Amino acid sequence: MHSGVPRLNTPITQWHGTTPSNEVEKVTYSDKTVWIDKGQTEGFQGIPENIWNFHIGGYQVCEKWLKDRKGRVLSAEDITHYQKIVVALNETFRLMQEIDEVIEEHGGWPGAFVQD
Repeated sequence: MHSGVPRLNTPITQWHGTTPSNEVEKVTYSDKTVWIDKGQTEGFQGIPENIWNFHIGGYQVCEKWLKDRKGRVLSAEDITHYQKIVVALNETFRLMQEIDEVIEEHGGWPGAFVQD
């Protein structure tokens, strides 16, 4: 992996709360923070809105992963895993934009794929 590629072990978010967390009660997004409790005292800060809203296979990934853990506490490993998911989604989004730009520079769809 070259140095320009983000690594999964370098989070772009910060956990705000105790470790392990309190019980995951209600998952909400507000001002680049995903809260896991009704009082909005524990959550992940620094999540861009486009990553929070990112869907794969019909699922809003960041929301679904946390909602699947409703009623449980997040361990240190869970918190780290979620942060890695956010990094991976952020990089996926970046690459998708880069691909779209290259396609557009070469005539758009389907022009970019026509051979002379």
